[in-house]
Amino acid sequence: MAKLSRWETWGSRSLRLAIALYAFGVVGFPLLALLRAAWLQPAENLRNLLTQELAIAAFQLSLTAAFGAAIFNTILGLLLAWILVRYQFPGKRLADALIDLPFALSGVVAGIALFSLYGPNGTIAQFWQPGTFLGQLLTRFGIEDFNFTASQLGVIFAMVYVTLPFVVRTVQPVLAELEPEIEEVAATLGATPSQTFWRVLFPQLIPALVTGFSLALARGLGEYGLVTIISGNLPYKTLVATVYVYQRFEEFDISGATAVSLVLLIVSLLLLAVTNSLGLWFRFSHKY
Repeated sequence: MAKLSRWETWGSRSLRLAIALYAFGVVGFPLLALLRAAWLQPAENLRNLLTQELAIAAFQLSLTAAFGAAIFNTILGLLLAWILVRYQFPGKRLADALIDLPFALSGVVAGIALFSLYGPNGTIAQFWQPGTFLGQLLTRFGIEDFNFTASQLGVIFAMVYVTLPFVVRTVQPVLAELEPEIEEVAATLGATPSQTFWRVLFPQLIPALVTGFSLALARGLGEYGLVTIISGNLPYKTLVATVYVYQRFEEFDISGATAVSLVLLIVSLLLLAVTNSLGLWFRFSHKY
């Protein structure tokens, strides 16, 4: 084994030091500070803060909206990844680049753009205004003066927008690495295209889909900027947990903000643990 030079050794140590500083300074210490603030709170106080009706409603909306957006994006992300990998069409590079748009575009900017489209006086919202066909259809179902940007559907839509790239970029490289010979062998043995997909290809995509789903769910739970603009932040209706935390800070209720933030942190850590466990289980079960 070749001996590392002095510069290579220095570079390796500097890289490890930079990683350690990032891990502890950017991630570790803030988390420890949050845990310490929660530890200093009396248990009864934390229980009372977390059992408030507004806090419970915000938690329920965040979980249900993030879960629904993650399921939708898992299906849509698989479809988009399949199209980008398996088909050639004009504008493919542009479509591939647009997938990463939520990563590059600020949530506030995206929220303003979407509000201008789907807001009460938006370009697209005019199609369901009273007097239009969709407006009359909504009225028949008892929905009058429908405002997409101040509804739970708008919250889910916002989470779908910000979490879609996590699924696509997780599934796409796995799908690209699948050997085409596997499909050819399956076809030679008499398998139909649907049988080849569900019995040969899909099992190999399960770890990537689970990872993408978990990342999308965790990202949806932590979304703030876009949801703040597009949801209207109506208490007991469109107020999500992250906005609730910010409102507690605005009212100098540090204890309430800490309690809700702690729950969000625990849920995110559980999601990461479940994702890693499922990935290890799948690799182990298919290795032997």
